[in-house]
Amino acid sequence: MKKLAAVSIAVTAALSSQAFAATQIEWWHAMGGANGEKVNEIAAKFNAAQDAYEIKPVYKGNYTETMTSAIAAFRAKKQPALVQVFEVGTASMMAAKGAIYPVYQLMRENGQPFVADDYLSSVTGYYSDEEGNMLSMPFNSSTPVLYYNKELFAKAGISQAPKTWEEMESVSQKLLANGVTCGFTTSWQSWIQLENFSARHDIPFATKANGFAGMDTELAFNGKEQVAHIEKMSEWQQNGIFSYGGRRSDSAPKFYSQECAMFMGSSAGYAGMVRNTNFDFGVSQLPYWASLTSEPKNTIIGGASLWVLKGKSDAEYRGVASFLNFLSRADMQADWHQFSGYLPITHAAYDLTKGQGFYGANVGTETGVVQMTTGTPTANSKGLRLGNFVQIRDIINEELETVWSGDQTAKQALDKAVERGNALLRKFERAN
Repeated sequence: MKKLAAVSIAVTAALSSQAFAATQIEWWHAMGGANGEKVNEIAAKFNAAQDAYEIKPVYKGNYTETMTSAIAAFRAKKQPALVQVFEVGTASMMAAKGAIYPVYQLMRENGQPFVADDYLSSVTGYYSDEEGNMLSMPFNSSTPVLYYNKELFAKAGISQAPKTWEEMESVSQKLLANGVTCGFTTSWQSWIQLENFSARHDIPFATKANGFAGMDTELAFNGKEQVAHIEKMSEWQQNGIFSYGGRRSDSAPKFYSQECAMFMGSSAGYAGMVRNTNFDFGVSQLPYWASLTSEPKNTIIGGASLWVLKGKSDAEYRGVASFLNFLSRADMQADWHQFSGYLPITHAAYDLTKGQGFYGANVGTETGVVQMTTGTPTANSKGLRLGNFVQIRDIINEELETVWSGDQTAKQALDKAVERGNALLRKFERAN
């Protein structure tokens, strides 16, 4: 009888444990290195704060690999509940209507507090529909800024960073005259020199509000302003003011080594700057052409957001909604922003960071936030929503490289990039 009672107690305990086991929720992400460790820490904090749900972060490789894995998993009905997708995949995610559980709906239907106005409009606008409903949750949003070598500037008698492209030219000439090899270099040339260039000057990158107003959009980045800008950069490439260093962040070592005195890169690269430089550097806003505008618009974001995929249980969705609410808390967002260099997604997180004195102690880290929140985003500065945009960026890179090598004019290259890109847009439109 004692053995039977013991078995009964063990079975009861096992059943009780199963009944109260936390609902497990997979979160696929593309954050490697220190940011990946921080993602694990965020999940651990949420798991420790309650016992109903367990977030399980899974690193799936870079952005492209993570998105591709999620699509393949959905087709095989093995998808995670939550996946991180980079900003250029937004149109593709939106087009997959049967696969997506919009965040605004998820939060409402699961009783979680969610006020769109609590979030920075320049961040959330990228991930919202035409009615302003947030379809995904911004997570790691960044924007391009200008990094400059204060020590090289001082040696050349330059007291502040250039604000305009006109000043970029004159400042670079002074630096070159003082022995510097190159004035500036840039990372992510499509994102910075065409996408954000267009937004900053309130010029369309594409028709239909850069794709927000419909899939039947046409690329427009071969306008006279963009052509003139790329023409000037081609001229600068020949005389040393500008030095091309690669498609992504391959050019950063040109700045680290002090070959180039200025570098245009992601605001989220601040921590990398601290780690890789042995000189005093500053952070300034992206330059604008004074001949085109006296009041530049906000820049647009890079980075990624979190998308909720359909096909999971009600319990899992309650857990995802709870986690997204936790992730949006001011303390969590401020901590993530201060650690990673990505932008805070809420006004409360921004205010908390300011109140903690972080920006005063880490000069330059507020630049991206200020630049992103300048004025009200326009149809040209809200962002881009273009199908097959990953491939379109590859085309832009290919064509721009022919300009830097002197094999094509800026007009020829941008016209060809628009033609090739439009073919991909039509392919995306037919498929959706």
